[in-house]
Amino acid sequence: MTRHPPLLYWIRRDMRLSDHPGLAAAQQSGRPVIPVFVLDPETEDIGAAPKWRLEQAIAAFRERLRGIGSDLVLRRGKALDCLRALAEETGAGAVHWTRLYEPAAIARDSAVKAALRAAGLEAESHPGHLIFEPWAVAPKSGGDVYRVFTPYFRALEGIEPGPCLDAVEALAAPRDWPGTDALADWALGAGMRRGADVVAGHVEAGEPAAQAHLEAFLDAPVRDYAKGRDRLDLDRCSGLSPYLTWGEISAREAWHAAGRAARGGKRDGALAFRRELGWREFAWHLGYHTPELFEREWRAEWQGFPWRGESADAAAWRQGRTGEPLVDAAMREMYVTGRMHNRARMIVASHLTKHLLTDWRIGMRWFADCLIDWDPASNALGWQWVAGCGPDAAPYFRVFNPETQAEKFDPEGAYRARYLLGFEGSDDAVARSYFDAVPESWGLSPEDPLPERRVGLAEGRKRALAAYEAFKDGG
Repeated sequence: MTRHPPLLYWIRRDMRLSDHPGLAAAQQSGRPVIPVFVLDPETEDIGAAPKWRLEQAIAAFRERLRGIGSDLVLRRGKALDCLRALAEETGAGAVHWTRLYEPAAIARDSAVKAALRAAGLEAESHPGHLIFEPWAVAPKSGGDVYRVFTPYFRALEGIEPGPCLDAVEALAAPRDWPGTDALADWALGAGMRRGADVVAGHVEAGEPAAQAHLEAFLDAPVRDYAKGRDRLDLDRCSGLSPYLTWGEISAREAWHAAGRAARGGKRDGALAFRRELGWREFAWHLGYHTPELFEREWRAEWQGFPWRGESADAAAWRQGRTGEPLVDAAMREMYVTGRMHNRARMIVASHLTKHLLTDWRIGMRWFADCLIDWDPASNALGWQWVAGCGPDAAPYFRVFNPETQAEKFDPEGAYRARYLLGFEGSDDAVARSYFDAVPESWGLSPEDPLPERRVGLAEGRKRALAAYEAFKDGG
């Protein structure tokens, strides 16, 4: 019986067995499959919290693979060098992977594909990170990309994404497994320092946990999702964002599950949830077609706006000490849980870019360092949308007022009390954990009083609009 040469499957942000097109194709190839994760310079460069969460994802996925008689080989170095070396060691004749879409990933993957093919190896990429490929959703009127979300989402709803694939239940193993690095030696969580112990209490990684979250969400909270998802004081969100980030569940599976919920009597909430999945797709599609989204103002006319750079105000914002209770509570939620409610993300982003007139990139990069569910495209689009330089029909004049937002979405103050020590009715156990999570160099103590506002809300709004008018007029 002829034994086919092994196939290397390069794992990145696709750490699941269910609805995994590339891994399913590898299973069906009849070849021995060697899953490999490469800690390359691009991955080394991600922020502290995402890198810590990545370590949890790798460990959980390795156990999933071992449960079906496979394993996960770990290598560190440039992706091409590691894949070439592993192919030589194992006699592999092919390298496959799931596509990613940010500019650095596209450049790396294109170079890897070209070099491997030049060396006589089969090199193929597969869909799976998104529901729809970026080139599959284009305006009928011409052009390669929708620039406004509403018509984009209408188009999305008219496309059939195809059924979910069954979980991979077995992968043919190689005759001999190649050597692997020890995950602990990579120390991916080192950048989190003492904050890791606090955040760990709010995290459960891996595909089974992702499936459980989706099932629990669709069982009850989705009924109230359309209206309740903006309530900071209620648990009405899906909790799926970290799992989607690391591919522990497929967006297509969540999309189809929402469809079933809509047909099962939970229509409004399920369709609102689908819309949020559509926003994630929009971010990635927009970033693929207009890569400036990730680094500079998406609207060309906004390039050159006189944002403030680093300042005492930016430092206070980072520390959750602006003196604006809702903003500070939201920042502290991020340090305690590794995540932040989506409504709160808009509020803190508006406060930084409008009331404090600070460059949106400062906030975007800070979120990229601190969020365990950091998603490059959603993060960039969210910050640009709020700052006013992104794809928004009414850009700069939207200035979130934290006081009115609190009245509407945290009416009893429960969210602020949970994370803000000293706020009326504060939950000392959770609120105090913020001080255990943040850097000691900040010199903060539970005994510190709540800070005074750095800028009045009316004053800050007036200053922001004046800056816009002066810029527009060329002054």
